[in-house]
Amino acid sequence: MTRIAVTGAAGRMGKVLIEAIDEADDLSLGAAIVHPESSLVGADAGEVAGIGKNGVALAGSIADVKDAFDVLIDFTFPDLTLENLEFCSQNGKSVIIGTTGMTDAEKEQVKVAADRVPVVFAPNMSVGINVVLNLLQTAASVLGDDYDVEIIETHHRHKKDAPSGTALRLGEAVADALGRDLKECAVYGREGFTGERPQKEIGFETIRAGDVVGDHTVLFATMGERIEITHKASSRMTFAKGAIRAAYWLQGRPAGLYDMQDVLSLKD
Repeated sequence: MTRIAVTGAAGRMGKVLIEAIDEADDLSLGAAIVHPESSLVGADAGEVAGIGKNGVALAGSIADVKDAFDVLIDFTFPDLTLENLEFCSQNGKSVIIGTTGMTDAEKEQVKVAADRVPVVFAPNMSVGINVVLNLLQTAASVLGDDYDVEIIETHHRHKKDAPSGTALRLGEAVADALGRDLKECAVYGREGFTGERPQKEIGFETIRAGDVVGDHTVLFATMGERIEITHKASSRMTFAKGAIRAAYWLQGRPAGLYDMQDVLSLKD
């Protein structure tokens, strides 16, 4: 039985992860971690998640539950994720990271830690969105430079980073297939007199509204036709189930940096 720890356990994603672990075979919730100053420290994690008492008390520090888990699932914030990753790398714990908004320097820290322990790092754990990544690579390589590319993403009003990590990953997939560097060709929003659209530009539009879990559309458009590839998440459970799938896959893996394309055997 693989024991899972969830950090940010009292948050929106943390609660869904606890529910998903409860429903999974051969996995158990070993630890649930919240902010050390939270009034919920000591409360039953199952009751907080709405699934009923499960006997796991919310802890205020990952160090307090060092011996209670084998794999950490972290969907929090970059600074906290990196702190947790460092702890896990020093204590032989596998890590699944769904945190978005990391800088290039922070991503490098993830790579360094993955030299010591196995890490699955993906901006979106959804099985569907990872299938979309493969579809985009095929579409972009066939359509080529004659098609303009725009990426539109919508999330709930509480999301703190923009564009979403998923939108950026979709952009990277398209740019790679077209032989472009996303850092050089991406445009994030437009305003004023912008002139004609450059041929190799990849545009991003970010929308924040209501309680939208996550919608992403990649638009390929040329004279006379357009193609839209869209993924819509209606529940955070889709991300949680992807993380559970990653937890199964990680069992027995050597140290290294992996993503959901590895987990789903989608790489060539």
